[in-house]
Amino acid sequence: MHTIELTCDDVLDSAVRAAWDRLAAEGLPSQARHPHPTNRPHLTLAVCERLPPDAPAAFAEAFGGLPVPVRLGPLLLFAGRARVLAWGVVPEARLLAVHAGVWRVLGGSCGGNPLHAPGRWLPHVTLARNLDAAARARAVTVLDGLAEAAGAFSGARSYDGALRTTVPLAGRG
Repeated sequence: MHTIELTCDDVLDSAVRAAWDRLAAEGLPSQARHPHPTNRPHLTLAVCERLPPDAPAAFAEAFGGLPVPVRLGPLLLFAGRARVLAWGVVPEARLLAVHAGVWRVLGGSCGGNPLHAPGRWLPHVTLARNLDAAARARAVTVLDGLAEAAGAFSGARSYDGALRTTVPLAGRG
């Protein structure tokens, strides 16, 4: 699988990493503990079986509006297999336009997670995964008072799950 992701500017990256560090300092699951060199705060726009062969050029128009200013708002908890704690991204018009542009390039051939599709997508930046009920409760307490953060998504990349590598698509992807 391949992902299409937006990457954070330095301000947003620092805010997310600070939340990761707060969780890790309390012994909780945190993306700070993810050792892979490609691990960094990001927003997933789509997950696909394959990318267009000319991906960077194909996505040029969709990412032409970067950087996109954003606000991170409330914490979100996702049930299911991954049991994710995330920082919600306020879905403003410019961000939604970038998202829609990516999906125009992908068309109906994406074959990935339909929860990323326009109209179903709940934008977020993952803070931790695999939290059981007790860890979720502790994590919410640890992050109590987490202020909204503002910054921008300034780059785009694709992550190849099979090769575990990234390909820059725009900016500092």
